[in-house]
Amino acid sequence: MPFVDPRELRPRQPLAGWNGRFFHSDHMTFVYYEIDADAVPIHEHQHPEEEVWNVVEGTLAITIDGVEHVAGPGCAAIVPPNTPHSTRALSASRAIVVDFPVRARVGGVATD
Repeated sequence: MPFVDPRELRPRQPLAGWNGRFFHSDHMTFVYYEIDADAVPIHEHQHPEEEVWNVVEGTLAITIDGVEHVAGPGCAAIVPPNTPHSTRALSASRAIVVDFPVRARVGGVATD
């Protein structure tokens, strides 16, 4: 599958307000999120995968290891493996999130 159009993927909602379209490459998991302004915040958690958030539109408050940063369009946030992090929407937003290696579940939702 060398080309993926996320608009053709079924949206899933791991948390209220987080509308994600998931797919995998051989080694990574990708989520294209459309996030409601009043989305439930993603609680602090950690996982063994490295995770990169790329904000495409809107504004997110992303906390990594206790340090919060307000991330707008073009900003990337790199979460090292096994590091506590959380995210909350400050406005309606769009973001692309990439996990390495492949992540089987996000917020209790299967990513396949």
